[in-house]
Amino acid sequence: MKFLASIAALFLCFSTMNSLAGGSKNPLHLVIIGDSTVCNYPVNSPKRGWGQFIQGYFDDGVKVINLARSGRSTKTFIKEGLWKKALAEKPDVVLIQFGHNDSHDPSRPEATDANTDYRTNLCIYIDETRAAGAMPVLVTPMVRRTFDKSGKMEDPLQRYADAMKEVGAEKKVPVIDLHGSSKAIVEPMGEKESMEKMACDPKDHTHFNEAGAKMMAELVMKELPAACPVLKSHLKK
Repeated sequence: MKFLASIAALFLCFSTMNSLAGGSKNPLHLVIIGDSTVCNYPVNSPKRGWGQFIQGYFDDGVKVINLARSGRSTKTFIKEGLWKKALAEKPDVVLIQFGHNDSHDPSRPEATDANTDYRTNLCIYIDETRAAGAMPVLVTPMVRRTFDKSGKMEDPLQRYADAMKEVGAEKKVPVIDLHGSSKAIVEPMGEKESMEKMACDPKDHTHFNEAGAKMMAELVMKELPAACPVLKSHLKK
């Protein structure tokens, strides 16, 4: 069943990309939506999001529009009108990464449940992206650099990553598993080394310095060209 779902997703991907390649504007608009791990930061900030480094991988045939916003979840990005602004950019491809703020305590307004409204909100993004003639690509939320006293990695975002992958399979949407690839890097490092190499602050286990954000961007870009074949011809050599 997983094989058939993958074939179906690939077919839909090629159908959408053929449509884009046949009649889309130049440059292609690659819109990124997400939270503080993705968004742009001022030059004087110690923080960096992976979204601000994606443009550097492409030539002038792709325009990256990073609309990710700090503190937002799948719920609040829609509620505050940010998703409407993203659609107004007339995207060709939309990268969607949420989960960190969705996973907050249920009492907080941005929180969602991985098994209910988180999935529902992802489906809204997917359906409305497609209705706009664009291609959605889901990006699972990368891990936090948190470890327990025994040195074992804590992973509260796993259930959100799993939920996103399940939605991707159901809706036949490509999924970039940034959660899995980031875990493969962070877990072997352990807390001390991962914090030294990737954190923007000695006490911040979530956000990134420039090196860390570039690591995440590289992980995204390892999978993005396969997810969206039309982008391959615009990659810088």
